[in-house]
Amino acid sequence: MADGQDAPKAQASAGNSDWAIEVRGLKKTYAGTKKSPPKEALKGVDLLVPRGSIFGLLGPNGAGKSTLINILAGLVNKTEGTASIWGFDIDKNPRMARASIGVVPQEISADVFFTPLEGLEIQAGLYGVPKAERRSMEILKRLGLEDKADAYVRMLSGGMKRRLLVAKAMVHSPPVLILDEPTAGVDIELRKQMWEQVLELHEQGVTVILTTHYLEEAQELCDTIAIIHQGNVVTSQPKHELIASLDQKMLMIVPEEPLETVPALGDLCGAEIREDGALYVSYKPSQTRVADILNAINAAGIHVKDLSTVEADLEDVFMQMTYGSDG
Repeated sequence: MADGQDAPKAQASAGNSDWAIEVRGLKKTYAGTKKSPPKEALKGVDLLVPRGSIFGLLGPNGAGKSTLINILAGLVNKTEGTASIWGFDIDKNPRMARASIGVVPQEISADVFFTPLEGLEIQAGLYGVPKAERRSMEILKRLGLEDKADAYVRMLSGGMKRRLLVAKAMVHSPPVLILDEPTAGVDIELRKQMWEQVLELHEQGVTVILTTHYLEEAQELCDTIAIIHQGNVVTSQPKHELIASLDQKMLMIVPEEPLETVPALGDLCGAEIREDGALYVSYKPSQTRVADILNAINAAGIHVKDLSTVEADLEDVFMQMTYGSDG
């Protein structure tokens, strides 16, 4: 892990792409059965992951995230399209493509009959890492598992097992690391520790792809975000641009006197009184000015004690581009 920067630099010269991952027209259709028709899990996905980024891949359950990850990892065969990892096509150069990626699965799975150190040594051997170049103890130390190197895996806590999965994914120093729901089911303290480890790996030059159901996690960590829904990528752009693209804002107004009814403010905005007693007015900046709302508030005879705007966040964007698109 101490030489984590060397692996990406070394493989950068071998690959011929500016992208950590490049996916074009990727499709996957699972065969049907007598009781169910074929399922189209991916419907022509195009995705570009910048090198050196922390890339968030978000989407509801069943959106196609796991299928995409499994295709990149070589666990599922695609139906159509192309995919490259660190410049290596997964069909033309599968060995180097798989050597360029490490995947931390969502499910906790580990061989309980081996210690963490033995497990890493076996994993390194499977990737063909020469013994002289293995850094198993360095990796365990980096992830806070040095004192558990010779303990049996069954004695580790759930959080330690998750960190062990990260360690196993890094034994061959891949320049790209995919973390599939790395903090699912863990407590807040452990989640913060995982965040710190992700940022540390990123500082070492590793491109990190993160799938998560915790939108605040993606908003805190990721610099670029893609949202996949029903087998399609509905958007992929820098985080700040994605949030700014949502044409929806909220104006919070605290009246001098409590309101008994919601005032009529016209067709361009909606209003509701929340439990805290404030009047929340939702509006589209492209259609309505704050000054127009305040004029309507004044015309309704409401005296304003305080007001503030509430900016959209990633959750708002996610809901509009996924569940909102179904309606």
